[in-house]
Formats: sequence, structure tokens, C-alpha cells
Amino acid sequence: MRLDILDTTLRDGSQAEGISFSVADKLDITHALSELGVAYIEAGNPGSNPKDLEFFSTLDKAKIPNSKIVAFGATRRKCIKPEEDENLKSLLQADTEAVSIFGKSWDFHVKKIIDCSLEENLAMIKDTLEFLTNRGKEVIFDAEHFFDGYKNNPEYAIASLQAAVDGGAKTLCLCDTNGGCFPHEVEKITKEVVKLFGESAKIGIHAHNDSDMAVANSITAILAGARHVQGTLLGFGERCGNANLVSIIVNLQLKQNFECIPKEKLESITEIANRVAEIANISIENRTPFVGKSAFAHKGGMHVDGVRKYSKSFEHLTPETIGAKRRFLISEVGGKSLILEKALKIVPDLELNSDKAKELMHYLKEKEFEGYVFEGAEASFALFIKRHLGIFKPSFDLKHYKIIAGDQESADETSSAIIKIVVDGQVGFTAAEGNGPVNALDRALRKVLEDFYPCLKDVNLIDYKVRVLNQREASEAKVRVLITSTDGHTSWTTVGVSTNIIEASWIALVDSLEYKLMNKE
Repeated sequence: MRLDILDTTLRDGSQAEGISFSVADKLDITHALSELGVAYIEAGNPGSNPKDLEFFSTLDKAKIPNSKIVAFGATRRKCIKPEEDENLKSLLQADTEAVSIFGKSWDFHVKKIIDCSLEENLAMIKDTLEFLTNRGKEVIFDAEHFFDGYKNNPEYAIASLQAAVDGGAKTLCLCDTNGGCFPHEVEKITKEVVKLFGESAKIGIHAHNDSDMAVANSITAILAGARHVQGTLLGFGERCGNANLVSIIVNLQLKQNFECIPKEKLESITEIANRVAEIANISIENRTPFVGKSAFAHKGGMHVDGVRKYSKSFEHLTPETIGAKRRFLISEVGGKSLILEKALKIVPDLELNSDKAKELMHYLKEKEFEGYVFEGAEASFALFIKRHLGIFKPSFDLKHYKIIAGDQESADETSSAIIKIVVDGQVGFTAAEGNGPVNALDRALRKVLEDFYPCLKDVNLIDYKVRVLNQREASEAKVRVLITSTDGHTSWTTVGVSTNIIEASWIALVDSLEYKLMNKE
């Protein structure tokens, strides 16, 4: 059964804290969402944002073949005619095939927020939709605060929907604008609306996530008879965000036999979700269902063994169906066979039952006891194995380094690092300033090595994490440093452990560059 998906990343998503889209960003996200095959892309409010109006004028709608572009706006203002309303004029200027109009369905909002009579609000809804449908627009009516309105005054909430239908609305979208409803409430109310209006219009759901129930409420509404669902691809939006469309699409398409997007597009959803995150300049949290890095990551020995035999033993769906990848994590609970299997990929001639393999396992266990972790730091894992087996040749030898702490009241560059290394008998010596000792050390190390290894010019440190391992020992405690680096194409993580945070950072920094040089071909 077909569902209409309306993605509002470019409108409701742009209201999230820390999100700011340029016109170019909006164009890129529009093309990504169209590539995924969502039915509607709600692209902005041309009446309140000049940037959105510029976007609509820039967009070549002919190049968006899979989706309808939607402009968003409000009902006419009270006590004026639709043709006199500047917001509605902007909606027409946006020249989209479809428009979303939000109107008040909670009597409290009508009386206290827009200071309007109940009768005038209903007239505003009907007049606005009639004005737009008479000009050839497909109109989606967003019944703002519908569920709260229904719970407080069901007769008036229903009257607002009737006014929208009388005005020509093709879709009635029920909004949990405050995000406070429970699924059982959404189910009951949606069923009532479907019974009353299901023959006249398509019923939709627009859920916010303030109670962490936006996805559950959206799916509940669909199972109760709604056939239109709104959200943002990755769930970000006003306050706690909107319903996450990735979770809704995958769950309904693979588990409830709804067609949310074309079947052949489902395998691209992970890649497109990551593309949108990159454009939005956000990181997808590792534990995000379906598209997070940990969604199909297995660590426990029994889990790893089970999945390797039958994936359904510890996975509710096959990751390949949505373009995701399964990962087996290296850890002390991951099992001997997994660790040795990972080692074989690094050293193919290692014999699994040999004394060398047993010694390697013992060595890795010792390193983990010291505080090293290799899940998520597989670059260091590869280097540790090669070092222990005596098949690693360092790319440089350190003679010494020195950190000079700067004056905290001075400018941004607060620390300096001096480094002396030797590469194939040639001495390299340099100094660099940085915003703190680790940044200075990183800059100096890459600076001195770039003359010998030009490929390191592309390497940047993109993440740095520190964890105190034994807090009871206070300032004498061990620290673990995890560093993630990238060359613009791939990224890798390395780990260092010491009672000295600078030394731990140095270990991880050296490994990050050694790993790049080991794989530079």
C-alpha cells in the first residue's frame, strides 16, 4: 500500500538549534531527497524568509523528477481578504505545485495566541484553501496542535478540519505540535478522523519528539488509517526534533508492507542519510537506529558467533537491505576466533593454532588490561599486531620533543612544540604553535614529516577524546586518548594510554600518521 512521505528537513528541520542552510545547501538536500524518492519535499516558507524565496526562484523543478516541491505558509491573517495577504502572495510567487498551509485547530490558540474569534479562524482556514485551490494548487492542511485541540475541545478541532475540506484540502495532516501525546491517544483520535473524513481527504500525521515518541506516534497513526506522514530525514527540528523519517520508512516498508519510497531506492537510504548529515554539518550519533555506526555492530562473543552463523539471531533485519554494513568489534568480550580472524586480514600467513597466534592473543589481552581498547581503533590494532610480530618498520624515529605552555592571557596560540626526528638517516627539526599542547604537537609532527612524506599534507585530526581510566588515583591516573584522522577520503582511529596525557596523545598521534604511511599506496 502506497504512503505519501513529506520531508520537512528544509523547513521544520531548519528550525533546529545549530542548523543553518545556505541556498546551495537546500538545493543539494533537495536533490538528495528526490533521489531517495520521497513524494513531497517541503522546502521552506517564502512569506517569512527571503532566503527561502530565493531558493524557490533558483530551483529548477524539472530536475526534481521524483518529488513534488511544497511551499509552506499560514492561513490568511484575520479580517483581511486572501488576495490582500502578503504571505499568500509569496506562496504563489514560489510557484510550486503543492502548498502546505497551517491553521489553528486548538481553541486555546485561537483565543489566546492569535486573538481571534473561533468563527473567524474557521473562515481563515476555508478562505485560504479556497483561494489556493482555485489557482490550481494541491493543498495540504496542517492542523496545528490538532491532538491537544481534540483532547480539549473535539467539536472545534473537527470543525477546523471540515473548514479545510470545504476549502478544497486534499490532505488533512494532524499535528502533535507540542510532542506530548501517547500512541494510544494518537491511535484513538486518528481512527475517529479517518472515520469522519477518510472519504473526503487523505489523513496525515506530523509528530514532534518532545516525549521521545514521534516515530511511535507516526507509525501508530499509519496503522490507524493515516496515509500521509511528515517528518525530517534524520529527525532534527524544532526543540527535540521531528519524527525520524529513516526509522519510519524502513520500519513501514520492510515490516508492514507499505511502499514509502520506490523499492529499489531503499538500499540507498543509509548513504543519503549520511549525505544530508554532511550537508547539514551534523554527526549521526553512533547509536541511531538503522544508519548509525553502531546499528549493526556486534561485540559480545555469543552475539558475534550467532550473527556469523545466522544473521537473524541478533539482527532484526539484514543491513544490506538499507545499504548499511555489519561490523564485528574487537574487544576482550569479542571472542578469540573474531580477534584472530581480524588479525588474519592484516597478516594473512598467520597460523591460527600456532604458538605465535597464542602469544598474540596473550599480548592483546595484556594491552587491554593496561587500558587499550581496539573497538573503534582498528588502525592501532593493525599496528600493534605488526609490531608484536616484528613485521613493522617505523617510518621515522623520534629523538625528542618538548612542549612549552604559553601565557593563557595571550592570543589564540597558547602552546608550542619542538620536535626532532630522523627519517632514513636524515634529521628533521621543527617547531609549531597550537591552541593547547596537543594541537601544537600535532602541527609540529605533521609539519616536520611532510617534507619526507608529502601525502601527510592531506591528513587532518578530526576528533580527540580523553578518558580517565582509574579516577581514584586522581592526578596519577591513567588516561586513554582516542584520535580520529582523515585524509579526505577515509578516516581511521588510533589509541594511546599513559599516566601522562601528552604521552598518551603522542602515542595516538604517531599511530595515526604511521597508519596512513603504512597504507599510502
